[in-house]
Amino acid sequence: MESDFHYSTQKMLPEDGDLMKGILNPSFGVATIQMSNQLSYMDRQEEALLASEEATELYRQLAADQPAAFNSDFARSLNNLSNCLSYLGCREEALLAIEEAIELHRQLAADQPAAFNRDLAGYLNNLSTCLSNLGHQKEALLAIEEATELYQQLAADQPAAFNPDLAMSLSNLSNCLSKLGHQEEALLAIEEAIELRRQLAADRPAAFNPDLANSLSSLSNCLSKLGHQEEALLAIEEAIELHRKLAADQPAAFNPHLAMSLNNLSTCLSYLGHQEEALLAIEEAIELCRQLAADRPAAFNPDLAMSLNNLSNHLSDLGHQEEALLAIEEAIELRRQLAADQPAAFNPNLAGSLNNLSNHLFDLGHQEEALLAIEEAIELRRQLAADQPAAFNPNLAGSLNNLSNYLSNLGRQEEALIAIEEAIELHRQLAADQPAAFNSYLARSLNNLSNRLSNLGHQEEALLAIEEAIKLCRQLAADRPAAFNSDLARSLNNLSNHLSNLGHQEEALLAIEEAIKLYRQLAADQPAAFNPGLARSLKDISTCLSNLGCQEEALLAIEKPIELYRQLAAVRPAVFTTALANSLKILSKCLSGLSRPEEASLATEEAIQLSQGSMAEHSIMLRSK
Repeated sequence: MESDFHYSTQKMLPEDGDLMKGILNPSFGVATIQMSNQLSYMDRQEEALLASEEATELYRQLAADQPAAFNSDFARSLNNLSNCLSYLGCREEALLAIEEAIELHRQLAADQPAAFNRDLAGYLNNLSTCLSNLGHQKEALLAIEEATELYQQLAADQPAAFNPDLAMSLSNLSNCLSKLGHQEEALLAIEEAIELRRQLAADRPAAFNPDLANSLSSLSNCLSKLGHQEEALLAIEEAIELHRKLAADQPAAFNPHLAMSLNNLSTCLSYLGHQEEALLAIEEAIELCRQLAADRPAAFNPDLAMSLNNLSNHLSDLGHQEEALLAIEEAIELRRQLAADQPAAFNPNLAGSLNNLSNHLFDLGHQEEALLAIEEAIELRRQLAADQPAAFNPNLAGSLNNLSNYLSNLGRQEEALIAIEEAIELHRQLAADQPAAFNSYLARSLNNLSNRLSNLGHQEEALLAIEEAIKLCRQLAADRPAAFNSDLARSLNNLSNHLSNLGHQEEALLAIEEAIKLYRQLAADQPAAFNPGLARSLKDISTCLSNLGCQEEALLAIEKPIELYRQLAAVRPAVFTTALANSLKILSKCLSGLSRPEEASLATEEAIQLSQGSMAEHSIMLRSK
C-alpha cells in the first residue's frame, strides 16, 4: 500500500565506501531511477526528485571515471532529473539538466548515430517542452524541429520502429507552432501526426488508440484557433469516442484523458454558442475528476481545479453568476492548497483562477471585491513575470486589461488608463517579437484603450487607438477570416461609437453597417454564437440613424434587435434581459420622436417591468446565498 512505502536515502545508500565503487553501483543507479519514476507516479514528487538527484550524482561519478561506459546512463539520469524538476515547477533547473543531457548525447550520437540518435531526439523533445514552459517559444521550435528531423531519418529506414516517435514529435511540433501563432503550419503538423497514428492504430488499436485520441484533441484545438469551429467539434467528438472506449476497459488509466477531452468538448460547444451542451460536458468532466481526486488528490486536484475553473466560465455564459462564483471559489481553494506546497508549479494557475474570480465578482456587481481579486492576480503575475518574462508577460497583460475595466467601472478613469497603457506596452513588445501570436491581443487592448480615452473625453486619441486596432484586425481577418472576422466586427462597432461621439455621424453609420454585414455572415453560420453581436450592432445602427434624423429608418432598425433579444432572453434571461430592456428604451425614444406617445409608453413600461424583474431575481439570489 502507498502508506506503507517511504523512500529514505539513508536506508538505500550502502554504508561501505568501497562498495560504492564496486560493481553494484550501476545496478543501484538503475534501481534508484526506477524508484524515482514510481514515486512520481504515486504523486510524491519531492521524494521522486531526491531519488533522481541521487541517481544523477551516482552516474556523474561513474561517468567521470569511465565516460565511454556510463555517459549514456548519466544522460538518461539527467533527463529523468529534468522531468522531476519540471513537475515541481523548477523550470530553470529542469532546463539546465536537459541541456546537460543533450550535450552528452550529442557527443555519443556523433560517434554512434545509429545507437544514440533516438535518445537524442527524445531529449530534444523534452528540451523543447522545457523551453516552451519558460516562454522561449522560438528556441523550443528549433529544438522540436531538430528532434522531428532525426525521427524522420530514423523512420525512413525503420518505419515500424520509429513512426510512433515521429508522430509524437510532430504532435509536439504542432503545439510549438501554435504557440508562435503559426496556426496553418501547426495544423499541417498535427494532421501528419494523425495520419501516422491512424495507420498505427489500424494495426494495433489497443496500443495506439490512446495516442490517436490525444492527437485528435490537439487537432480540435488547432482547428478552433483557425476559426473552424464545426470541424474542431467533429475532431474532439472522435477523440471522446475513443477515450470512452478506452476508459470503459481501463477506467483508472483513461478516465483522466476522458475528463480532459470533455473539457475541450465543452470549450468547442461554447464557441459554437451551445452553452447548455457545453455545461453538460464540463459537468461530466468534473464528476470524473472528483472521483479521481478522491483516490489520488495530489495527482488529480490540479485537474479538478482546472475543470472547476472552466465550469465557472460556462455557468457565467449562461447567466448563472452565483453558481459560477461558487465553482471558481472551490477552484481557488484547491489551487491555494497546491500553491502553498509547490508555489513555483501552481502560482500561475492560482493567478488564472483569481483573474476569473474577479470577472465573476464583477458580473455580480461586487466591484470592490473584483478589484481585490484582480490585484492579487496581478501581484502574483508580476512576481512570475519578473523571473520569467517571456512566459508570463502575456498573462500579466491580460490581467492588466481586466484591472483597467474594473477601475473604469468604479469611476477611476485615470488609473484605468494607466493600467491599459501598461498592458499595451507589454502587448507591443510581445507582438514585435511574435506578431502572429500576439497581434490579436494587441488589437483587443487597443480597443480597451480607445474606451478609456473616450471616457476621459479624449475623443481624438480614442479614435486613433480604435483605428490602429481595426488596421490590425483587418490584417488578421484577411489571412484568417473565420477566426478574426468577429474581432473586426467588434472593433468596427466601437469605431462607430467613437465617430458618433465626435459628431461624424455619416462615418459612424458606414462603420456600423460594415460591422453588421460581418455579423450577418457570422450569424448565418453560427447563430447561437453571433446573434448577440448582431443584435448589439443593430441596436447601435438605430442610434446612428436617429442621430442623423432618420427616425423612420431608426424605428425599423430597432425592431430587429428587439426580436433577437426576445429570442435570446427566452433561453438565457439572466444574460439578455437587460439588453432587451435597453433596446425597448431605444424603441420608446424612436416612437416618441415620431409622435407616437401611446406606443412609446407601452415600450417604456415593458422595459421597466423587465428591469424590475431582473433586479428582483438578482436580489432573491443574493439573499438565498
